[in-house]
Order: sequence, then C-alpha cells, then structure tokens
Amino acid sequence: MARIIDVIEAPNQGANDMVVRIPEFGAGDFRFGSQVIVRESQTAVFFRDGKALDTFDAGRHTITTANLPLLSGLLSLATGGNNMFTAEVYFVNRRDFIDQKWGTPEPIALRDPDLGLARLRAFGAYSMAVVDPQLFVAKIVGTMGLFQTSQVQNYLRSIIISKLTDVLGESKKGLFDLPAMFNEISAAVRAKVTDDFALLGIGIKQFFLESVSPTEETQQAIDKRAAMGAVGAGSFIEYQTGMAIGGVGQGAAAGGGAGGTAETGMGLGAGMGMGAAMAGVMAQAMQQATQPKAPAAAAPAAPAAAAPANPTTPAEVQALLDTLDLRLANGEISESTYDKLYARWETRLKEMGG
Repeated sequence: MARIIDVIEAPNQGANDMVVRIPEFGAGDFRFGSQVIVRESQTAVFFRDGKALDTFDAGRHTITTANLPLLSGLLSLATGGNNMFTAEVYFVNRRDFIDQKWGTPEPIALRDPDLGLARLRAFGAYSMAVVDPQLFVAKIVGTMGLFQTSQVQNYLRSIIISKLTDVLGESKKGLFDLPAMFNEISAAVRAKVTDDFALLGIGIKQFFLESVSPTEETQQAIDKRAAMGAVGAGSFIEYQTGMAIGGVGQGAAAGGGAGGTAETGMGLGAGMGMGAAMAGVMAQAMQQATQPKAPAAAAPAAPAAAAPANPTTPAEVQALLDTLDLRLANGEISESTYDKLYARWETRLKEMGG
C-alpha cells in the first residue's frame, strides 16, 4: 500500500538549494485535507503529468479542491473517503543566489585585429533569483527534467557563455582592448541574458566579468609580437632575422676573444640563413670590399675571396657591414634594424683596430 504524505514540507532546504522535490523520487500520494507548510522565501508548486499547476506561498495550508482548482479538475477522485491523488511538489527557493560563478569550459576563438586569431578564457560571477516559481518549474523541471541545483546552474552557465561569445564577436575589439571594457561587456551580457533568464522564471540581479586571459598558444603569439616591436621589426620574418643576428653581438660581448667570435659566427649563420644564395651574396660583397686599387695589391687580397662563416678580421667585418648595406637597399631589413646592427659591427671593427 502506498504511503500517504499528510504533511508536505521542506524544512531542510539550504540557502543554495534552488529546488527540493517531495517526494525525492517518483510521485507522492496525497489527499485532500493534507497540510502544506511553506516557509519564508519558499513557494510550493504542485506538478503532475509534466505540468506545473497550483502554487502555495509562505504559510500553513490545508489542501482542498478550492485551493487546488487546476489539479482537482484533472483528477478522478477515488471513493472510500480518502480523496487521494498523486502528484509531485517542488519547493522553490525564492532567496537571492549571490556569487554564482561562471567560466568558459573551453576557450573562445575570436578574430583579433592584432593577432589575427585569439583564443581566450573568461571568468566572472552573477546573482539571480527565481521570480516566477510556476514558470520556473514548468520550464526547468517539466521541459528539461532538471531539478538539482548543480544541473540548473550548469544550464544557466551555458546561456551566459553563449551570450558572452556573441557580445565579444559583435564588439570587434582586440584582446588588448578588452581590459578597459569590462564594465561595458558586463552590461551587454547582462542585457542579453535577462531575456533568456526571464523565459525560465529567473531574474538576474547582477553580472560581472572578472577576468579575460589568453590561452598558452595565444600568449606565445603576444610575446612574439611584443618582441617584434622591441627590435623595430616590421614583419615576423624580419623579427626572426633580427633576433638571430642580434645574438651575434650578444655572444661577442659576453664571450669576448675566440669564444665570442665563435658565437658571433653562429648568430650570423642563423640570421642570414647561410644558404647557398646568401653565401654567394656575401662572397661577392666581400670581394668588392677587398678589391685592390692597383694590380700589385691583388695577391694580399686573395684570401678575402671566400665568405667565412666567422668574421675574424677587420676585412671580413667590413664585408659584413657592406652586406648590411646591400640588405637594406634590397628591403630585406628595416632602417632601424640596419642602424642597430651597423652600429654594433662598426664598434666591433674599431675594437679590432680596423
């Protein structure tokens, strides 16, 4: 025989419990004359056949056909004096749910005017309250079958992420512009979320965007772009070349002597590629730099015909300076990069006594 629930209440509903179901599983057996006890900040909603029907606000109520008109109209009352019926009762928490956290489970991919493509994560908080318990139960419980607080919060979070992605896409702002727009983004997302929450019987109180951070891959792109600006490179290829050749001067200054010269050659090889084509250009430039003015001087200048990977003599360094002139004229490096490298190797040439 089914157990009849004569007192319907949820005294242990916690501050963070959005809904408490009576009974927890299946349908309950109730009868007219049973007591419904609803505490402050609660609303009891009777639910049957997939529909949210009659509701009770705070107070103590006796179930009658008068205060359950929708439910009693659907029932075929049993005889025998029990007047029993089956239903479910959901106690909806009417308190404000504050400090509800939200975040992006997966990075959001956006077009970025500076980086081309940026992948970012966002986090924040919001507060809300159930403003229409009957609609809330009908939509959340009846339509989606959710009544556990964690399930409801996950569903609301998915709405927030969808609207945030929409707002960021419409803004057409780059990742570097977003920190100055947190208030505007928060207001825009709240406005979009309000209508969707209202369709569920929920009112959103506050909404905050607390953090926007790039993924590891996007952060690496940011670091490279910052380095390009630091060396005055106009393109990524020019940046890579400038960084490689820049290591030449650092190696010479750090190691000095033979060790510094070895690092110099390694940096030069990385910066210029040291491919067959570039080697030919260097050889031609050094030959022109060391070409004697008179035939008698041709014999001493013969060693300069080769293109050494490690410039160790004033003549070879001078040839490198001439090569920089050629690269600047061909548009391979910017003027600012040329000035930095030329000053570095000119200093090295003076140190050699050239």
